[in-house]
Amino acid sequence: MIATSKPFGQANNLADDAAQGADGAIRTTQRVANEALSTLSDKVEEARDRAAPVVSRVAAKAEELARRSADAVRDTSQQVKERAYRASDLTVGYIKDEPVKSILIAVAAGAALMALFSLLGRDRR
Repeated sequence: MIATSKPFGQANNLADDAAQGADGAIRTTQRVANEALSTLSDKVEEARDRAAPVVSRVAAKAEELARRSADAVRDTSQQVKERAYRASDLTVGYIKDEPVKSILIAVAAGAALMALFSLLGRDRR
């Protein structure tokens, strides 16, 4: 029995050595993986920190552009309104100054529109 226990003892020692080697390899792999994840996390954080000012600038520029566009639309709208009022005032003034001509122009414009509608109505039939 002593002779057979020695090979089993060696086999057990080899198995223990192999298990310790595997444990060491697993711990080393875990350490390397943790270091890699830590480095990756640092890089992501660094990239986010560098991107934050750029995103803020882009957002500020977009906001400024939207504000300027709204101001331009408001100004243009005001100009159109003022022109319409001036045209209305000029038209009323012309009608007061030249009532007969105004009536003749209105009649001619109405006749031209009726002729146009008449032609368009024929094309549909």
